[in-house]
Amino acid sequence: MSEVERGVFANLGVSAVNRKRTIVLFCVLALVAAAVVGGFLAASRIKSPADVAARTAPPTPSPILVPVEERVLSSNIVTRGTARFGLPQSISIAPSALKAKAGLITTLPLRNTQLREGGVMLTASGRPVFVLQGKIPAYRDLVPGISGNDVRQLEQGLERLGFDPGPIDGTYDERTSAAVAQWYNSAGFEPFGPTPDQLARIRALEREWGDAEKNKVAAAAAAAAAPRAVDATRAKAEHANAAAAAEIEAMIAERALVVLDPRQPETARAAAEAKLELARAAAIASQLAGKVEIQAAVDAQKAAVREAKLAADRADRLTADLDIAKGKLGVQVPADEIVFIPALPVRVEEVTALVGQEARGPVMSVTDNRLVIDSALRLDAAPLVKPGMQVAIDEQALGIKATGVVARVADTPGTHGVDGYHIYFEVRVDKTPTRLEGFSLRLTIPIESTKGVVTAVPLSALSLAADGTSRVQVERDGALEYVVVEPGLSADGFVEVTPVEGALAAGQLVVVGYENPKNRALP
Repeated sequence: MSEVERGVFANLGVSAVNRKRTIVLFCVLALVAAAVVGGFLAASRIKSPADVAARTAPPTPSPILVPVEERVLSSNIVTRGTARFGLPQSISIAPSALKAKAGLITTLPLRNTQLREGGVMLTASGRPVFVLQGKIPAYRDLVPGISGNDVRQLEQGLERLGFDPGPIDGTYDERTSAAVAQWYNSAGFEPFGPTPDQLARIRALEREWGDAEKNKVAAAAAAAAAPRAVDATRAKAEHANAAAAAEIEAMIAERALVVLDPRQPETARAAAEAKLELARAAAIASQLAGKVEIQAAVDAQKAAVREAKLAADRADRLTADLDIAKGKLGVQVPADEIVFIPALPVRVEEVTALVGQEARGPVMSVTDNRLVIDSALRLDAAPLVKPGMQVAIDEQALGIKATGVVARVADTPGTHGVDGYHIYFEVRVDKTPTRLEGFSLRLTIPIESTKGVVTAVPLSALSLAADGTSRVQVERDGALEYVVVEPGLSADGFVEVTPVEGALAAGQLVVVGYENPKNRALP
């Protein structure tokens, strides 16, 4: 083996020895480190009783603070309802006495059509059915010469439409007739003039009036002649009485001659006496007959006067009837050509008539354009809601917001389609561009309000002291103190408070509760 080789092997032997020493040293150091760490861990797990008590104690709670607010408080009733247009009202057409029969419907409006004053609702046999505003429904033909509130409604409507009916006095006169004619012509229809029946009646009245005038003249002449007949009868009776008296005087003279003549037999005296008695009886009979004839003449005079008055009255009555009939020959409004509706405009809700049917009776229903909401209240809440109260209307899911007022509240539960545990009420919606009909909406009715901004805190901030007073806990300069308050209206989770002792202002922090920090995990 050469020197070089021996040198190499010698170096290799030294390196192996050093490697063994290094490994042993590393193992010793590792054991020492493990012992140190184990000792530290063992020491860290050893706790004193004080440490254990401190670790198991509950954490210190932290107060939850919220600011005092100034706000308007109101107590509300919240319910829901469905929007619709005003209650439907049925529209009926009255029959007309001016026409022999009703016309056949030729045109009808569509649903949702707006009916405005003076407009044509439908047509029947080519004739219009106009709409005017008025509370009294059409129940008779409006013709010249009649008076009444329905005529006044017609005059008022004509005036609103710009047709001058003259004085608004409820009397259908020539000026009213002229205004009606203008109205019909402006709408493109022929005004309704005299009917054949009216003209025939005029002619019949004229004939009756002529006969009555003749009878009146004859009766007046008879009444004028009756006093002369009475006078003639009296004169005749007086003449007969005078003749009877003269006859009696002659019989008395004849009897006297017989009685004074001694040569006359007894029979002559008896005959003279008998003649005297007969003359006296004839005088009495003549007087009675005269009285009877006079009474008859007087009665005939009274009858003639009475007949003359009756004839004159009949003639006067026929004169008046003829004048009235002639006065009705102007332009008229048949009952089946006009419909009065209390408020206009209205919208057509439902058409029940059909083209070709007779234009009489119910033909459609209409509603006003005011939106209303049908809703119901619990029995305990209903007494708190009164007509005229403001209502907030909304539906968050649809982005709807509107306002309204309570229009009416039913008197008894179970009416207008609600059950026996609720009371119906109606809300009239204020004007809104949003289409609400058919939607279910939330209704909020403020029942009580503070009538202005008040100091308010959350209900949870209010507590009761041992002496019965109410108080809130306020933070001042990092410390908490109690302030005695007088509570007022509570609503929406807040309560109105008025400080009794101390001060309380908006922005101050009050305690509404306490929260605990999260529990630490125990080893």
